[in-house]
Amino acid sequence: MREIDITKAIIDKHIEELNKCLCSDVVIVGAGPSGLVAGSILAQKGYTITIFEKRLAPGGGIWGGGMGFKYVIIQKEALDIVEEFNIPYEKYSDDLYAVDAINFASGLILEAGKRGVHIFNLIAVEDLLVREGRVQGVVINNTFAKMNQFPIDPLTIEAKAVVDATGHEHEVVKTLSQKNDVTLNTPTGKPLGERSLFAETAEKAVVTNTKEVYPGLYVCGMATAAVYGGYRMGPIFGGMLMSGKKLAGLLEEALKA
Repeated sequence: MREIDITKAIIDKHIEELNKCLCSDVVIVGAGPSGLVAGSILAQKGYTITIFEKRLAPGGGIWGGGMGFKYVIIQKEALDIVEEFNIPYEKYSDDLYAVDAINFASGLILEAGKRGVHIFNLIAVEDLLVREGRVQGVVINNTFAKMNQFPIDPLTIEAKAVVDATGHEHEVVKTLSQKNDVTLNTPTGKPLGERSLFAETAEKAVVTNTKEVYPGLYVCGMATAAVYGGYRMGPIFGGMLMSGKKLAGLLEEALKA
């Protein structure tokens, strides 16, 4: 066993997988729960789905539970998705179910990989490919290069659709809005900003506002709150799962058109 052979294997396999994603059906930016659910559903149906996560660990805001306590809550209407992903849960009340945050995050990630989703961590999406009034791909760079503001040129990935699943930061929509003279599908044509915590309203709104915000660009999960002026909801995740499921349906319909 030579060290150089280990290195070569890592490089070969990484490039092999990245080459499969250069022209993706869908690129999802952010590997939180809504993006993982949407990507898993679509990958299982044969679409090429690529997820770029800028952090070391996929899973979004699940890992920390509520204030570091290791449980999150799922409401009854999202249990079918939890069960589809083989994630264990416990009934707490008639409508609320407790899920171990570590099992939850790792279960979503594992199932996404098993279904064929291409997940790349430590990759930041710094810009978009915008042609003829439509988003047609993403511009990617190494997370550490972005963190340290190194002057390193990026690479590009083409996609039939791009999803902003970056959570509170809504980084993709923000970039599109700030760098281009475009009108978004919002009441003002611009991101409205996230409002304070109101869980019941927020959980409904995150599903309602999962939609195409600009031709070729969709928004899901907590990014919907920042884009459409919704409330935040704290450590309850049913809305995130249902947002991902709705998004998968919208994207499948668009890809078939």
